[in-house]
Amino acid sequence: MLKSFIPRQSRSLLRPLNSGAPSAFYLVPRRGFASETPEHDVIVIGGGPGGYVAAIKAAQEGLKTACIEKRGALGGTCLNVGCIPSKSLLNNSHIYHQILHDVKNRGIDVEGVKLNLTQMMKAKETSVSGLTKGIEYLFKKNGVDYIKGTGTLTGENEIKVNPLDGGEAQTYRAKNIIIATGSEATPFPGLEIDEKRVVTSTGAIALTEVPKKMIVIGGGIIGLEMGSVWSRLGAEVTVVEYLGAIGGPGMDADMAKTMQKILSKQGMKFKLNTKVLGGDVNADDIKIKIEAAKGGKEEQLDADVVLVAIGRRPYTSGLGLENVGIETDERGRIVIDQEYRTKIPHIRVIGDVTFGAMLAHKAEEEGIAAVEYISKGHGHVNYGAIPSVMYTHPEAAWVGQTEQEVKATGKPYNIGSFPFSANSRAKTNLDTEGMVKFITDKETDRILGIHIIGPNAGEMIAEGVLALEYGASSEDIGRTSHAHPTLSEAFKEAAMAAYSKPIHA
Repeated sequence: MLKSFIPRQSRSLLRPLNSGAPSAFYLVPRRGFASETPEHDVIVIGGGPGGYVAAIKAAQEGLKTACIEKRGALGGTCLNVGCIPSKSLLNNSHIYHQILHDVKNRGIDVEGVKLNLTQMMKAKETSVSGLTKGIEYLFKKNGVDYIKGTGTLTGENEIKVNPLDGGEAQTYRAKNIIIATGSEATPFPGLEIDEKRVVTSTGAIALTEVPKKMIVIGGGIIGLEMGSVWSRLGAEVTVVEYLGAIGGPGMDADMAKTMQKILSKQGMKFKLNTKVLGGDVNADDIKIKIEAAKGGKEEQLDADVVLVAIGRRPYTSGLGLENVGIETDERGRIVIDQEYRTKIPHIRVIGDVTFGAMLAHKAEEEGIAAVEYISKGHGHVNYGAIPSVMYTHPEAAWVGQTEQEVKATGKPYNIGSFPFSANSRAKTNLDTEGMVKFITDKETDRILGIHIIGPNAGEMIAEGVLALEYGASSEDIGRTSHAHPTLSEAFKEAAMAAYSKPIHA
């Protein structure tokens, strides 16, 4: 019966949202509108990467569109207090660290280098404000109505908005609603977040001085990125991770070990397979109690700042899901089907607030697909080709399956790898740590996964994403000319190693 909602010509385009998506679908008769005519064809709740992209795409499709955002600045967590400001700090802290520790080897003598943290933070804010204004310009250019306030569902086609400026609440009506409210940092039980001494990523990008000691609870991407920023600027950073490896479950085990060795050489300390029991925040310091994950002797760590980076959770506070009967699962994710529909077919959900990886670019793709379902009756996101990037130095990036995932299937596979230490451009740049790793089907040579640690890995992974999208083999990559001398030649050589032999190793 689900197919009754879908044009016959688009049924073949359906794909499951992801492995965590529900297998059941809700069928609710379409209800008519009240006597009022809807003011918009589409209203998007949330102006983050998924929401603002969906709003712009809907307007480009000729739909009268509005976007509700309560922050007072578009771009969501990513642009305002996440991806963008953290990358500014990562880049500038790397330059500072490189001047202090690396430029002498390059024939550059520098004396009297000082950190101006205030100016570094201003540079970060300049990047953020410029991009936020850029999205507002795109809204105006495409005719999207920008509504500043907090949106609450009060009916299946109604949203009550409390304006940001404190004015009288207004009700807006739409034929279609897209929820894109994103996520928030998951708190740690027993540690009260004040964003000054006990911080999430939001506070970690806004510290006013470099802490002497920082403890990072959680060894995933956010914890490692922000830990590396403050390590470069002079903090003694200790990462406490419950699991036996850093990087999170998406990182290939070999690459996680390599990354840990590199970051350890840079001065970061790691306590893996370790459980945080709690903490005491005192006037002078913070004491964190830990023990082995499987039980053992209790230890105590001291810090000036503690970064809680144990993950993120869907943000639905004040959204009014209960007013219209929209359901969430045990992890707070809004339940949807393959077309991003809730049990109310004209209310769709994208991004962090529902299933799948909490990545800005994944939310963007879903925003476009959800609008295409509304305007065309079909849409598509290939969840097997969504890249992940960790912007430490060197960067780590991956797409597709890890070796442990492929191994678990029992499918025969090949591995091809190539170190940047054998790459001419990396050697001339004096930046040779890391490698490229291909995982391919042994029988067909089709690429199953690509994993990179190295300079500009986040840019290089785009070639891997395209290869997976088109079902390429490692030989396809190996027989494609790559400019010399470039870092991307390591990508080509790793592909050659997967189906034959590399030339330069």
